[in-house]
Amino acid sequence: MSSSERVTVQVTRLPHGEGLELPRYATDGAAGMDVLSAEDFTLAPGARHAVATGLAVAIPPGYEIQVRPRSGLALKHGISVPNTPGTIDSDYRGELKVILINHGSEPFAIHRGDRVAQLILAPVTLAKWSEVAELDETVRGAGGFGSTGGHRAL
Repeated sequence: MSSSERVTVQVTRLPHGEGLELPRYATDGAAGMDVLSAEDFTLAPGARHAVATGLAVAIPPGYEIQVRPRSGLALKHGISVPNTPGTIDSDYRGELKVILINHGSEPFAIHRGDRVAQLILAPVTLAKWSEVAELDETVRGAGGFGSTGGHRAL
């Protein structure tokens, strides 16, 4: 994708974000931008923390930023984003924070400048409800969790 095809997102660096890189794509094929911690802390097993990034953004109308875990942190240390994907709405102007949870068995130290999550700019399609007396029939019907098969234990 050329830079002329990219959507501009305004960003303000807050005082505690000075000196940190802005979120960026690690490779040409990356979908998510790595975002950095603007603080030092240790996340105890089972604990959650809203990690400061030192950034505030103005997302264009019609878009959201999704916050997703970094796969390496999740696999190696059990560090994840509990509300995956988290959503930052286009009308939010406060500090961008990343909620992390430690699913691991050991405390995990985060240092200022560490990559803590991925940000993905995504278009938003707004729904318009149409209330009807009955829904159309499908093969699945009202079959819920596990109704289409899959794992033997379901």
